[in-house]
Amino acid sequence: MTTLSPEILDALEKQAIELPSWAFGNSGTRFKVFATPGTPRDPFEKIADAAQVHKHTGLAPTVALHIPWDVVDDYAALRRHAEDLGVALGTVNSNTFQDDDYKFGALTHEDDRIRRKAIDHHLACIDIMDQTGSRDLKIWLAEGSNYPGQNDMRARQDRLHDSLSTIYARLGENQRLVLEYKFFEPSFYHTDVPDWGTSYVQVAALGEKAKVCLDTGHHAPGTNIEFIVMQLLRLGKLGSFDFNSRFYADDDLIVGAADPFQLFRILVEVVRGGGLNNPDVAFMLDQCHNIEKKIPGQIRSVLNVQEMTARALLLDREALAQAQTANDVLAANAIFMDAFQVDVRPALAEWRVSRGLPADPMAEYAASGYQEQIEADRVGGVQAGWGA
Repeated sequence: MTTLSPEILDALEKQAIELPSWAFGNSGTRFKVFATPGTPRDPFEKIADAAQVHKHTGLAPTVALHIPWDVVDDYAALRRHAEDLGVALGTVNSNTFQDDDYKFGALTHEDDRIRRKAIDHHLACIDIMDQTGSRDLKIWLAEGSNYPGQNDMRARQDRLHDSLSTIYARLGENQRLVLEYKFFEPSFYHTDVPDWGTSYVQVAALGEKAKVCLDTGHHAPGTNIEFIVMQLLRLGKLGSFDFNSRFYADDDLIVGAADPFQLFRILVEVVRGGGLNNPDVAFMLDQCHNIEKKIPGQIRSVLNVQEMTARALLLDREALAQAQTANDVLAANAIFMDAFQVDVRPALAEWRVSRGLPADPMAEYAASGYQEQIEADRVGGVQAGWGA
């Protein structure tokens, strides 16, 4: 069995992966949102389910919120509820894509009233952050156009900068703005923040408290995502990850499901660039469990990230550097592949037991009875889902 060194175990001990509250609600495709037994009916139940992931893995100490999906009357009470369950509230995600006013844009809209409404929504999100103790405001904008000539693309970028500047000015001393990008959907001709370069240009103009969020599902097929990771780390502007997996577009599947090797390559660059366990680089999941049960789906996801992190840490970087310097192409590739092909699962299971965690978190959760209990208890009311 592969042995993990004390240095690797120490790095894994510090690893933390934030869970998205919406992963525990109902979700689906464009055509159908599927209801499942036991789905949370409010943010308090979402937090309870997220706490189960942390209980069984020790990897997920924080939960991200999405506003208005997670609006409550008392955020201090929600914070206490999370803390009582052994987790904390994390990133606050804004939402300007489910309001009729934003049909033609929000932070980029030509109408001053609508743009002000979108700005005020983000300021309200920062007010929530003040109450929850959250550091990051994450912004994804479903803005752009469908047809050539529909909009003045440059003017939209100018308005976006002005809007983001107003939001940025409201951030507290220890708070950050993290700008996500997505190359298409729902806008198909042009998207206002379609790539890492546009996000970088916008946040660089704001200041040190503004960073880029990289969603691993938000790229064209064949994109070298690990190159983008490297570049953003090199520039000091990688603020967070949204980990998921895709076959075709923004599929939001379990991370590592479609291309485990890609996840490994990304984490190799994270380690190389000093992004692992770096407080400035947040690891978060952004997934929707459409057909599988949600809690075990999240458990599987964080374990996938942990396993590929361990493999990335096993990479013999000294030998790799020597092969690279010598331009020994095949030797360098072999060293790289050797780390990827190591089965770290037995060593991680042994390590979990030494920390009082279950050797097999998936099996332990299945045997815990929690799933059966919530399916029996959560009858009636309105299940949480997209837009609720």
